[in-house]
Amino acid sequence: MTTTAEAPVAGPEVRDDLTAEEYHADLTSVSSTGLRELLEPGCPAQFHHDRQYPQPPKREFDLGNAVHAAVLGKGSDIVEIPYPNYRTGDAQAARDLAYDAGKIPLLPKEKEQVDAMAAAVRRHRQAGPMFAPGNGIAERSVYWTDPATGVRCRVRPDWLIVRPEVTVVVDLKTTTDANPKACSKAIAAYSYHQQGALYLDGVQAAGLAPEGARFVFVFQSKKPPYLITVRELAGQEEDIGRARNERALRIYADCERTGEWPDWTGPVTDIPTIGMPSYDTIRQAEEYL
Repeated sequence: MTTTAEAPVAGPEVRDDLTAEEYHADLTSVSSTGLRELLEPGCPAQFHHDRQYPQPPKREFDLGNAVHAAVLGKGSDIVEIPYPNYRTGDAQAARDLAYDAGKIPLLPKEKEQVDAMAAAVRRHRQAGPMFAPGNGIAERSVYWTDPATGVRCRVRPDWLIVRPEVTVVVDLKTTTDANPKACSKAIAAYSYHQQGALYLDGVQAAGLAPEGARFVFVFQSKKPPYLITVRELAGQEEDIGRARNERALRIYADCERTGEWPDWTGPVTDIPTIGMPSYDTIRQAEEYL
């Protein structure tokens, strides 16, 4: 009797040679963004389609990407477009030429804003020392295999500070409002606690955090004076994010195994009921019933 040997499990891998485009184009592993998209309000069907047919980058992301490049010293090159706006054909052609070359086009007023935001980060009493050149490594790609599901995972921390006593994962986010309460709402709205938990698991799985790791957000407002809020992810939120990741990984593994990527409803025969969100149901029941 012959037996078929199981395929070896790929071990952790740390890559410093991947561009952002190469990292995001990888279909052999799943990222934090993918795991978040698998859960509500997303669904596997939408995740699978978007991964197979990625959309071109949106212009509203240019400012954030440019700030990342200016602060981290790594990323797409910034090209200043010498026009006041993109209303003329020449300005549009220059912009499109920059996009085709994989660069970030910025109008002069946008370039001034990015420079001012990067300077504000460098001046900040907490963020400045963290992002000091030589204090960390920008956009290092980390791969590992989830032991529970066998799914290949990947993360790409903005800034990774590795010290003998602790490893710090720093995530820089530009936002319309850097007020701590607004930042807290953003964590819930975009499941940033899921991102934090996966990043911590990744750097530890890759052996980059022998004494443990911490995940720190740096939120920066996009309006003058470009205020900054630095906060560490709370332990309870990290646990919740990890539980959400575990659920998403099981969904991903099942979909890969079966080749089926269901929508929000799934393969049911009966028509489910629908109502208002629970808080509205309670409020209106108290008011009218």
